[in-house]
Amino acid sequence: MSKKIILLAGPTASGKSKLAIQLAKKLNGEIINADSMQIYKEFTILSSRPDSEETRKAKHHLYGVISVKKHFSAGNWLKLANSKINLCFKLKKVPIIVGGTGLYFNTITKGISKIPSIDTQTRNKVRNLFTRLGYKEFYKKLLILDPKVKNKILPSDSQRSQRAYEVILKTKKSLFDWIANTKSDFINFEISKIYIDIPRDELLKKIYLRTELMFKKKCIKEVKNFNSLKLKDSFSANKLIGVQEINAYLKGSSSLDQCKELINIKTRQYAKRQNTWARGHMKNWNKLYSKDFTTLLKKTLKVIS
Repeated sequence: MSKKIILLAGPTASGKSKLAIQLAKKLNGEIINADSMQIYKEFTILSSRPDSEETRKAKHHLYGVISVKKHFSAGNWLKLANSKINLCFKLKKVPIIVGGTGLYFNTITKGISKIPSIDTQTRNKVRNLFTRLGYKEFYKKLLILDPKVKNKILPSDSQRSQRAYEVILKTKKSLFDWIANTKSDFINFEISKIYIDIPRDELLKKIYLRTELMFKKKCIKEVKNFNSLKLKDSFSANKLIGVQEINAYLKGSSSLDQCKELINIKTRQYAKRQNTWARGHMKNWNKLYSKDFTTLLKKTLKVIS
């Protein structure tokens, strides 16, 4: 059996889960999660994790396996995904990797740089310097330390600027030297890459319907349970769309309708960022869509075969 891997990406609410289940049935496959929020145990509704009915139809991996109390990176995900991919091959199953987190897919197609861990002291030193100088002066200092950053990271990209600074400070080596030596663990595998290129009007309707369904499924209770954990703001789960919006409603600073509308707006903005990422990082992926699901399934199977 050739080592075939299927990557299935697309913007939020585009119908990835439904398509993945049908592919798993047709191809004797198992589904591996590549969504950074569906990885968390505590969020099933707001993250739109596949429900029990869906998970009965096909074997699902890496859904709800990490606590929101833990920091979780793309590197952590790759280690877990690697293990599940190998398990699929051992069982003669086709791994179908599904999600909307572009960085996770990049670790499969391009690999992940083996940058040593950055200690907290170095990280805090860089953060404090950035706060003190502001992004323009900070960027000037970064260029002196690491000239290779020029034209590769914008001064306004504060997150990547700080990352590049801490890497050169800790390792004495440019972030881009580390990246240049990176290669995928799956070079010799047969990888099919599919992106659901759903038209904007269709996507907006699906986003609206999904938001309504979240409230019917009692997503407010889910946020209350999350609040009881009293996590620091730095934890990624705080960024999940719906958490801040529902908390504003609970505090009385917005109505329920305003809360829903803000969730819709934030979700649309997130979907737009996902599509922008795809245009930049997934140029050689197969962009597929059909309003008719059977036609979409046939198109996808044709690409994979």
